[in-house]
Amino acid sequence: MSASTAPPQEAVAEAVVETVVEAVTEPPAAPAAAPRSRGADTRALTQVLFAELKELRPGTPEHDRVRCALIEANLPLVRYAAARFRSRNEPMEDVVQVGTIGLINAIDRFDPDRGVQFPTFAMPTVVGEIKRYFRDNVRTVHVPRRLHELWVQVNSATEDLTTAFGRSPTTAEIAERLRITEEEVLSCIEAGRSYHATSLEAAQEGDGLPGLLDRLGYEDPALDGVEHRDLVRHLLVQLPEREQRILLLRYYSNLTQSQISAELGVSQMHVSRLLARSFQRLRSANRIEA
Repeated sequence: MSASTAPPQEAVAEAVVETVVEAVTEPPAAPAAAPRSRGADTRALTQVLFAELKELRPGTPEHDRVRCALIEANLPLVRYAAARFRSRNEPMEDVVQVGTIGLINAIDRFDPDRGVQFPTFAMPTVVGEIKRYFRDNVRTVHVPRRLHELWVQVNSATEDLTTAFGRSPTTAEIAERLRITEEEVLSCIEAGRSYHATSLEAAQEGDGLPGLLDRLGYEDPALDGVEHRDLVRHLLVQLPEREQRILLLRYYSNLTQSQISAELGVSQMHVSRLLARSFQRLRSANRIEA
């Protein structure tokens, strides 16, 4: 085809986008061979799109269309990576969305001239973005790094053993596979479930019991007297030393007025008068403080 009859660059880009849409949306003709054929077609299509993207200037409409086509074509890679985190009890749509961010970053950084297949290059970026999401935005309960890394191994071993045995493995089987103790396996499983802190006031689901805060501790009757004791201590220091001692002997040592009079060498009547005067001073000081 001569230069005069060559289609414009925009027409070429439009044809590439149409080819991508057909490859992504058209159902395979042979279902039995679909997985392998679709994967091979996606890899070939990705190579063609990257070659086209390299020739386009960033920011142009043609560049944006080819870039979007690359994203659409490689979304199955994101879904495959997101499926590894299905046990995290997070909506899969959210995980796929986060993984797509990693895919976009991988597309923007990929250099087809380095001789590396794009899925090989993109997978660590996609998985890393998802892990960062769980670390920074999902988990509110801090788990030690070693325990978190071991939990990843326990989760992987559980999947492998489930495939091998056709059933869920026991704790002992997982421990034997990883060469760790059963207690460590149980700790890892518990840590894997600890993504959110539960309020102490939250009712226990399913058991009909009140919140944990309502079931812990007891009412301390002495708490009501804390403020009163603090006030009395503040007022006592305003009394003369002898009157302070009399009050302490009477109400802290539980001595009678006769015993106090013998202790201080004064008459019982004098002790009674001093006590009355002390009470009067305390009441007056309390009114002033109030």
